[in-house]
Amino acid sequence: MDEKKLQVLFDRIEIIDVFNRYATGVDRRDPAIYRSCFTDELEVDLGGGGAAQMKADEWVERAFVLVASFQSTQHIITNQVININGDKATGVAYLQAQHFNPESMFAVGGYYENHLVRTPKGWRISNLKLNVTWTKNY
Repeated sequence: MDEKKLQVLFDRIEIIDVFNRYATGVDRRDPAIYRSCFTDELEVDLGGGGAAQMKADEWVERAFVLVASFQSTQHIITNQVININGDKATGVAYLQAQHFNPESMFAVGGYYENHLVRTPKGWRISNLKLNVTWTKNY
């Protein structure tokens, strides 16, 4: 196998690991794991009010305020489609997330359409975009 193909495989695995750390960091309430997914500044678009440019530490703080109102969460991210172009990449992946409280549950489905860049610390999300296709309150 040639070196370029091998590098693409390594890059794909590392990018999929970023998606996995994203879900794990939120669900385990571990801001350090979650923060490791992002460049120092990023654009965030959760589909509600357009994209916002912010520091990653600010985004992590906001995200943890959002999930703090739930007893637990479970984010399942699958079907990653990764396109790599040098030190930039896009990663599209399905999402299904459950947000649980004893009296209620909120579920959301859709897909992430993230842009990533290679950094000295590995691949990081520079543009986080969630496309919501359905929601349900239980």
